[in-house]
Amino acid sequence: MSNYKTPGVYIREISTLPASIAAVETAIPAFIGYTAIAEKEGESLNLVPTRISSMLEYESYYGGPNNESIIIEVEDTYDGQDTQPAVMIDRKVTVSHPTAISEYKMYYSMRLFFANGGGPCYIISVGTYSNPVAPGSDAPPANLLGGLSILEKVDEPTLIVFPDYMDMDVYAGVYNAALAQCEKLKDRFVIMDLKGASGDPFEDADDFRNTGIGMSDLKYGAVYYPDLKSALNYGFDPTIQVNISINYIGSGTPTGLPADSTPALNSLESSNPSLFRTIHAEIRKIYIDVPPSGAVAGVFARVDSQRGVWKAPANVDIRGIIGPVFKISHEEQANLNVDPSSGKSINVIRTFTGKGTLIWGARTLAGNDNEWRYVPVRRLFIFIEESIKKATEFVVFEPNDANTWLRVKTMIENFLTGLWRDGALAGAKPDDAFFVNVGLGVTMSPIDILEGRLIVEIGIAAVRPAEFIILKFSHKLQES
Repeated sequence: MSNYKTPGVYIREISTLPASIAAVETAIPAFIGYTAIAEKEGESLNLVPTRISSMLEYESYYGGPNNESIIIEVEDTYDGQDTQPAVMIDRKVTVSHPTAISEYKMYYSMRLFFANGGGPCYIISVGTYSNPVAPGSDAPPANLLGGLSILEKVDEPTLIVFPDYMDMDVYAGVYNAALAQCEKLKDRFVIMDLKGASGDPFEDADDFRNTGIGMSDLKYGAVYYPDLKSALNYGFDPTIQVNISINYIGSGTPTGLPADSTPALNSLESSNPSLFRTIHAEIRKIYIDVPPSGAVAGVFARVDSQRGVWKAPANVDIRGIIGPVFKISHEEQANLNVDPSSGKSINVIRTFTGKGTLIWGARTLAGNDNEWRYVPVRRLFIFIEESIKKATEFVVFEPNDANTWLRVKTMIENFLTGLWRDGALAGAKPDDAFFVNVGLGVTMSPIDILEGRLIVEIGIAAVRPAEFIILKFSHKLQES
């Protein structure tokens, strides 16, 4: 109410435009795993959710990859005559990794995330490379489950990714807890890896469905298979020793014949640059296998940016890789894509002639659920629900009357109309695509109003991906 007591001119600005809904971000992943370091400007980032937007930031705060075991063998063959200088006639350089590759894949996953269109994201380092990838007590939270618990307090992330390799017994506990968090908060989605070790699609699928995941909250996650053979080189320790062995095939005793030696690789850069370059070229021929979740998160971000969250992140190429670690046939995928007993659909990554490596599936783990079968449908609803939730917070403690109801209804209808125009909702006209109901006798009773409840009912017709393209052909008889 205005209070005019002094003569003069008074200005009142009247708002005639309805409040609008700002769309929330849809592809802000949180990567939970192990890093080389965790430090920013002298402060520890261990178990501290940190927002970054580039690989340069990641390397600055979290370092590089874990140094893998590499054996470098150099075999030089010399020939010569008595009292004459020995001449090297052949050199063979062999680089190999004798042991299993480590579990720590965060660094490589981040490289693929940004290569595939990823942008802002959160990193939660739960330990350095000396720690085992296994859940334990989350008090203090020094493991994957602890990192997940901390993530619950961060509002912005919309995707959850665990890029490190986990055994199946670890897998179930971590992913079940992540799905439970998504169900509780209803604002995020889990991108999973089927970390099967057998290489047999049927065996890996059975292990995953039987022991790798439970039956709760499946609509909030999607799993991808198999691992990817990346175009990224192994991390290695530059001080690693090079085993140089000398073979002599001459009959005499020449001069200048070197002895066997084991110099450090980095010392060769100055003492024998030619050999150093040869060894480095051989190391660059070895590529590391990486679980697909990091690359898939990047594809989610790219598709959301270019098309929208309602577009299925499938039939889309994966960048920065050579291909899947093994090829899956059309017949093998049938068993992975649809499982009549448990649902638990597995999205396959396949290679196609002339097209490259594509994500060839867009199902959530709730593969038998007609409402939440598809990834874009689940994520579209998360996007709409979270956008409307944040935009309508101003209504709290406003009068619960027709004026407030009209403002809320108009605001939501304008937002949904915009989505319909963008192609996110199905229907020839807005009335076919959605409805918004609010009011006394419509969504609320007098008791609801007395108890302070403003209830809005929203119905949305989401577009669904065309998963099976069926072409029907018949013979048409000649007419002339």
